[in-house]
Amino acid sequence: MSERKSDPDRDDERAFFGRRKGHKLRQHQAELIGQLLPHLSLDIEGEKPANANEIFDPAADDVRLEIGFGGGEHLAAEAQNFAATGFIGCEPYVNGMAKILAQIEAANIGNIRLFAGDAAELLAWLPQASLSRIDLIHPDPWPKRRHWKRRFVQDRTIAAMARVLKAGGEFRFVCDIDDYCGWTLSHLARSQDFVWLAERADDFRLPWAGYTMTRYGRKATREGRKTTYLRFRRR
Repeated sequence: MSERKSDPDRDDERAFFGRRKGHKLRQHQAELIGQLLPHLSLDIEGEKPANANEIFDPAADDVRLEIGFGGGEHLAAEAQNFAATGFIGCEPYVNGMAKILAQIEAANIGNIRLFAGDAAELLAWLPQASLSRIDLIHPDPWPKRRHWKRRFVQDRTIAAMARVLKAGGEFRFVCDIDDYCGWTLSHLARSQDFVWLAERADDFRLPWAGYTMTRYGRKATREGRKTTYLRFRRR
C-alpha cells in the first residue's frame, strides 16, 4: 500500500483520496512518466469502450482491475503469470506509477494498462459486465470514524463494482486492519450482488494460491499485524 497523506478536514465525496506525489522522482522515473505512461494510460474522457477486451492489443481473453496497486508488485506478477489476461492498474500516486512503469519496462510486460485517477470514475467508464476480477490490496484504512466515508469500500462503490463484474467474477480484498475487514464484510453482506466465498477459517486467514505478497504485506507481518484475505463472488 502506498503511504498517502491528505487534508483530514477536506469534505470530498470522491472514492479515492490520495497524495498524488511524494518523493522527487529520479531522472529515469520521470522519463517513464513522460514517455511510457502516455502509451499505457486510459483516456476516460473519450468514448466509452464497447468491449473492455479491446483496450488491449492484442485483445485480451478477459480483463482484471487492481485498485490502488501501490508499488505494483502484485499487479506486475499477475500480468506476467496470466499473459492472455488484460490488467488495468488504477493508482493516483505518481511514485507508485513510476514503480510499475519500471517493472513493465524491465520485464517487457504488454498486458497492463494504467489509470492515474479516481477509481470510481474508472468504474463508471468501463462497460457493464466487462471484468472477471477486481483486487483491492492493503487500501488506506482511514481509521478515524469521521474519515470512514473516505474508505474505498462503500455501498455506492460496491454497486459500481457489481455493475462491471461478470456473473461469477470476483472482488478480492486484502487488509491487515481488523476494523476495515469487518467494515468490508458488513458492507458486502448487505449487498444482494455478492456472496462471501469463505467456508473455513483458513479461507480468510491464508492468501489464495499464487498470491504475490506485497512490500506492505511483508511490513505488516514484520510489525505483528495479521492480514485477512477476503473473496466475494458476483452473483
